[in-house]
Amino acid sequence: MPSERELQISPIVPESVMHNTKAIAPHHAASHRAVSPSHDNPLIRRCVTSTLPANTILPLAQALSNLQTLTASIFGAAAGILGLESYAGFLFYLALTAVTTLLFYAIRVAPESLAAGHAPLDTSRYFRSRYEFWAGGLFSGLAGYVLTWTLFYGLVRA
Repeated sequence: MPSERELQISPIVPESVMHNTKAIAPHHAASHRAVSPSHDNPLIRRCVTSTLPANTILPLAQALSNLQTLTASIFGAAAGILGLESYAGFLFYLALTAVTTLLFYAIRVAPESLAAGHAPLDTSRYFRSRYEFWAGGLFSGLAGYVLTWTLFYGLVRA
């Protein structure tokens, strides 16, 4: 049976390390002692030796997540008040979520990213992947959207 220290260094589910932003933070001395970049697990080595500083990844990712969660509820209320049904309601959500993400890119990510010499629409300076930025919040806000959509639809139509 593996010891607790071995499970900390090489977890049973290595995918959880990819999404753990604390594993990327090299400025903590404890993380250097617990997980060294020369460890045998390539997943841990990639996370620890990442060139992305954790203090820039976490605030923008958290801000985008909070924005998408908040706007999903607002969009749901708007769709319910407008009386949208079926595919029209879901297309409304997809379109407005895409616009929200594009505006977030234009206001928060693009100015510094383009100034640093990155290509347009490249989010690698602050996010681990393009999917994480462009489509990551699409499904996380969907439940809140449907909930407020049906609530306001029912209130308006009652």
